[in-house]
Amino acid sequence: MASIDNKTINTIRLLGCDAIEKAKSGHPGIVLGSAPILYELWAKHMTHDPENCDFINRDRFILSSGHGSALLYSMLCVFGYGLTTDDMQGFRQLGSLTPGHPELGHTRGVEISTGPLGHGVANSVGMALAERSLAAKFNKPDNELIDHYTYCLCGDGCLMEGVSYEAMSYAGGQGLGKLIVFYDSNNITIEGSTDLSFNEDIKGRFEAINWQYLKVDDGNDLEALDKAIEAAKAEKNKPTLIEVKTVIGYGSPNKSGTSSVHGAPLGEDELKATKAFFGFDPEKSFVIDDDVKEHISGIISRLKAEEEKWNVKYADYKAKYPEEAKELGKWLNREYGKDLENDDSFWENDGAARSTRQCSEVILNRVASRVPNLIGGSADLSPSNLTVMKGREYLSKETPTGTNVHFGIREHAMAAMANGMYVHGGFRPYFATFFVFCDYLRPALRMQGIMGLPLIAILSHDSIGVGEDGPTHQPVEQLASLRCMPNYTVFRPCDLSETAAAYCYALKSEKTPTAIVSSRQTVECVEGTGKGALKGGYIIKESFKKDPDIILIASGSEVPLIYKAADILKEEGIAARCVSMPSMDVFDVQSDEYKNSVLPESCKCRLAVEAASSFGWHKYIGLEGDIISVDGYGVSGKFPMLFEKYGFTYENVAERAKALLK
Repeated sequence: MASIDNKTINTIRLLGCDAIEKAKSGHPGIVLGSAPILYELWAKHMTHDPENCDFINRDRFILSSGHGSALLYSMLCVFGYGLTTDDMQGFRQLGSLTPGHPELGHTRGVEISTGPLGHGVANSVGMALAERSLAAKFNKPDNELIDHYTYCLCGDGCLMEGVSYEAMSYAGGQGLGKLIVFYDSNNITIEGSTDLSFNEDIKGRFEAINWQYLKVDDGNDLEALDKAIEAAKAEKNKPTLIEVKTVIGYGSPNKSGTSSVHGAPLGEDELKATKAFFGFDPEKSFVIDDDVKEHISGIISRLKAEEEKWNVKYADYKAKYPEEAKELGKWLNREYGKDLENDDSFWENDGAARSTRQCSEVILNRVASRVPNLIGGSADLSPSNLTVMKGREYLSKETPTGTNVHFGIREHAMAAMANGMYVHGGFRPYFATFFVFCDYLRPALRMQGIMGLPLIAILSHDSIGVGEDGPTHQPVEQLASLRCMPNYTVFRPCDLSETAAAYCYALKSEKTPTAIVSSRQTVECVEGTGKGALKGGYIIKESFKKDPDIILIASGSEVPLIYKAADILKEEGIAARCVSMPSMDVFDVQSDEYKNSVLPESCKCRLAVEAASSFGWHKYIGLEGDIISVDGYGVSGKFPMLFEKYGFTYENVAERAKALLK
């Protein structure tokens, strides 16, 4: 190992360990063990520009083992991404640029937020998929404008998590040759040796799912790492896993190779001993010597020159293919789908009775005709979710320009891969499954909310209306649980117009994901729905008196029930206002004046109707209101019988309303 390479790697190691020691919190084991992998990659193989983090054709690096953030921050600091040694000293402290796990949009150079193990692997698959699709769409025989790799560092924990296996299985089937994953194989987890829980044949596993498997026996051997990366790049038809045997906590005289170095600082004395092992002054901290800075400066100059070559290629592309270049810009800037609110044909409603999943199919295809970079699919449920974009090809390794995606029965990875596709740039992804199975993909939904990724989740079969499949397939608590997620919008529309509003809202959103929840069963169309749904809750039927006696509130398939119940109540002289509430999240952020105009404080007699858990509705109905809901699990049976059993009939709505007025 050349001396300056060695010194730079050790600088990276100790910078991270200093940060962890000062914070009295962190994971030094991966910093010490895996620094050579990242150095070899960033210094000699990866295309990137520390001065331009948004360089379109950069290689992406994802730290799936997000607990090793100190290693990533050390790399960003040493490689000139704008992090300073002062920032390193703020590691894990409130308000610092170096939080406990990498956060997208918070620290320059962080490609995506990671921490939940395995997610970064799935994100990487999504990024590699996006790169291939963009390249297939826009590259020309004489100008391969989009041509970059996706690299990922993961550990034992990532490979044990199911989400990584789901995604890697998909990547193998797609033949994503520009995806290269480094497996930091150190035989240690928090609880001890991996022999306790993870002793499978890694080579056999990955070759079985159509990956190239390579192995580096010594993680400190830069020459071996170099050869492995070159071999990975040479394989064009398969993703590559490079298993790198490392020693967790390498260089720590008393803790290396043990679980104790995984998630706790070395301690002052052990850190000094580690510095001595690497030939550094034990009394100095946060050191980047001038020769290391000069060495890195030379690397950055070379990287900058590579970017300039690409800029020449881009200029040539724009000159030869101006229309394609303009279209690429629209895809990358996500310019499509922002003006649907004023597109009259988008809002056309023939008034036919449909299930709201059928409404979703109609509107999704209207969106597809207007948003060419829309891409997505279902977890093997598209005939039920109705999520196929008509007239578009299916994505495969033979048809990389396809935009209908068969994700397979991989709910968790589907959403996590969609996160990676969006963050890569160029696409507007959606994904779909049965609503009850959103529990499988919830961690990825949560990451969307945290990162502010405006993806679209299409979740059909939304209530006990699923019917014969019974309680395992009848979502009850899922609406409440999604509604309580910060920065996450849930729409449960009642008809075609409200479904159009849901998609319109989702596509205008820039920082918030949206779930569109739809019914299996047919729902009668009601008058009064429309663009008012963009406010989340609105009056669809006014009472015959100036001041209503009661307010009936519902969402989705239960909206027709309150509409008919209001007619019954009118015959008995009771004035009922009907409010559709397709999105609590959107309604809650409206002005107090607007909310009071819909739900005036003067009318405390309120009845909510929703075929799901009552949790969350009390903020609208108050102590004097009532709710018809499902606060237990459903049962198997035909949905009309279930709705009658649980009180979801317009006659029962009217009776419950009258009971409130007594």
